[in-house]
Amino acid sequence: MPDSAHYLMHRPEIGDALRRGDEALARLMGPAARVFPAGRVLVEAGAENGSIFRLRKGWVARTRTLEDGRTQYILIFLPGDLFAVKSLFVPQSPDAVQALSEVVVEQVDHRTLREAYVRDPDVAVRCMWQVVEEERRLHSWIVGLGRGNADERLALLLIDFRGRLILSGTLPPDSLAYDLPMTQEQMGDHLGISNVHVNRVLRTFRVDGIATMRGRRVTILDLDALVRIAGPLLDAHERSKPEFVGPVPVAGREGGGAAGGLAARERP
Repeated sequence: MPDSAHYLMHRPEIGDALRRGDEALARLMGPAARVFPAGRVLVEAGAENGSIFRLRKGWVARTRTLEDGRTQYILIFLPGDLFAVKSLFVPQSPDAVQALSEVVVEQVDHRTLREAYVRDPDVAVRCMWQVVEEERRLHSWIVGLGRGNADERLALLLIDFRGRLILSGTLPPDSLAYDLPMTQEQMGDHLGISNVHVNRVLRTFRVDGIATMRGRRVTILDLDALVRIAGPLLDAHERSKPEFVGPVPVAGREGGGAAGGLAARERP
């Protein structure tokens, strides 16, 4: 089971605790895992939920649907992520959690996990880290929705998914292609734009030789160019990780792939 994106941005001194916490969670959840088809709602909005899940395989989304039918895709969970962690503290979820693809999940009852949370500080650290990581993603996405244009948002989305899949062990480090099990309408509901606008940006990326999406297969043709477009929305962590921006240059040396190009562009 891969670590959840290698614990992005964690303090080095808690790395061992995070790994031990993951091992303890694996023992609590046991060897059994459940398979659910794409579209299955794992947590109902407004309903009581007593389980915390870990995603072994597939893609899951947290969503909220308004009374008039409009839907926002709030967060996308990838292999290794814990989700519905709030069930440790609150009986009901304000949002739904739905499988975007066929998924394999482990789960544990909130009472069992809460007992371990109180007894084992490593479990507590691992659960809290997941909440902190979700906050990081949400903060980045709020900035994108509030200040980014459509090109920047979509470029960030494609870079974020690739980087997280590589870090979770789902993709090899040099991969520039992956399956994205979201329709253009779902992508628009995540990006805050219409599916027509999603199609228009994807067409521009294709014509410019930057990236393509055929069916649900994303292929990045020019990572440097994609990073330059997403650059204003990348957070400090993503800018430093080759899984997101390509080879990171040696300090003091110009160039070095997408990260070097981004750094050079930002110098006054």
